[in-house]
Amino acid sequence: MISTIEEKIQPLQDKLQNHSLYNKIKTPEELQIFMQHHVFAVWDFMSLLKSLQFKLTKTKTPWIPIGSPEIRYLINEIVLAEETDVNLKGERQSHFEMYIDAMKKAGAATEPIEEFLKHIEHGTDIFLVIAISELPMSVKEFLKFTFEVIEEDKPHKTAAAFTFGRENLIPMMFNSIIEKIQKEFPKDDLELFKYYFDRHIELDEDEHGPMALKMIENLCGDDEQKWKEVEQVSKEALEKRLILWNGIELEIEHHVPA
Repeated sequence: MISTIEEKIQPLQDKLQNHSLYNKIKTPEELQIFMQHHVFAVWDFMSLLKSLQFKLTKTKTPWIPIGSPEIRYLINEIVLAEETDVNLKGERQSHFEMYIDAMKKAGAATEPIEEFLKHIEHGTDIFLVIAISELPMSVKEFLKFTFEVIEEDKPHKTAAAFTFGRENLIPMMFNSIIEKIQKEFPKDDLELFKYYFDRHIELDEDEHGPMALKMIENLCGDDEQKWKEVEQVSKEALEKRLILWNGIELEIEHHVPA
């Protein structure tokens, strides 16, 4: 079934891999625009992952073993790397925090994501925070889909968005970005940005991608309805990514240098 789903979503993956956005990032200002949008996808990725951890492992006391030990291992292994990986300095840091540091190094504005997270820290409903924010509509739509999937509380659907919309997608997609922009920018400015993607690609290709596919197989088993829902959510996740990419491209095209 995995191969069937991969075949069904291939056209959307091809659109993302060959998106015209990558050729539009030619200046530091255009890269900053990209990062200021994309950081929200870096952030909400962790909510997908944590949702799976809360649902598929025991995170409250008193502890008892629940579900499949294999799935517990897969989830906890991915959380370990995503939440406490090693940065370029050899220090423990989440991938999100690495990305924020990379944004600052590249001169991208971090105020929008920081302001957004202040509302989250205060306990404001996520859908209200999205609605009242001044974020681009493409970012809002992307975030709204993520948290709608999470709120539905069906692990196989969350795993579909996580696996086919993120983990299996990242290596091929961001190789395209890195190849095209690293020649255009000062090495020092992109050092942290490149490390973030190199590390993410390495983990996704070698470890997290295959782990996530095993998780999907374990969660769906022989349930045809679950496999259909996995296919649908996977397609929607890729469509939302295309909307996000289109929004970034549109802002870059409308950007007038100061």
